[in-house]
Amino acid sequence: MNSKLKILGVIPSRYASSRFPGKPLVDIHGKSMIQRVYEQAIKAKWLHNVVVATDDERILNAVNSFGGKAVFTSSQHQSGTDRCAEVLSNINENYDAVVNIQGDEPFIAPEQIDLLCSAFENEKTEIATLIKKIENVTDLHNPNRIKVVINNKGDALYFSRQAIPFQLNIPKEQWLNHYTYYKHIGIYAYRSQLLKSITQLPLSKLEKCESLEQLRWLENGYSICVKETMIESLNIDTPEDLALILKNTSL
Repeated sequence: MNSKLKILGVIPSRYASSRFPGKPLVDIHGKSMIQRVYEQAIKAKWLHNVVVATDDERILNAVNSFGGKAVFTSSQHQSGTDRCAEVLSNINENYDAVVNIQGDEPFIAPEQIDLLCSAFENEKTEIATLIKKIENVTDLHNPNRIKVVINNKGDALYFSRQAIPFQLNIPKEQWLNHYTYYKHIGIYAYRSQLLKSITQLPLSKLEKCESLEQLRWLENGYSICVKETMIESLNIDTPEDLALILKNTSL
């Protein structure tokens, strides 16, 4: 555990899901998905504490049953960021930063969480996230793979579903040969003192266009530090994703 910074890990977990209702409780080789996420998260050396934040008693009871920590939060939240802010406001401890850990990545690497936390060694870091180099043209032009443009200081300039920058006079299938593109790895961390502030921001124009929450923060002048990871863990959005993971993994 890092001795200089006190960091809280929060795993937002909802039972309701349009594509996969109840997915936090699906069985993955003998353990629920939420248990696997929790067990990976508590291995992170930089996290002082880890809690599951949920609006469903079934998930709360499941976490308690395997000895994890869980808190009940409002069902009205629009995002995991909002749920993290509620947890922070109700907890009786002071934390330097909060990490929003995706509840649908049962094999998330603790090293990724630690890498993200390390961004807060820089006192100027407000928000942090991860990126990974794009290796194939399919990912580059897939609107479900979010692209990130960064500046020379390691901060995000923009996030988009489009491949940016556009390379004039170069065929799209050759873009990776002429520029390094990055995809967004969707785990966030926030400086505690600003977490409540960013949840009170109204929807922004860019956010509405791209349906990307992080654009609201950029549009309002907050900086997002990025750290490059070599790891991309599997996430489960649909029953088909689960079937694929069960077929290709063994524990």
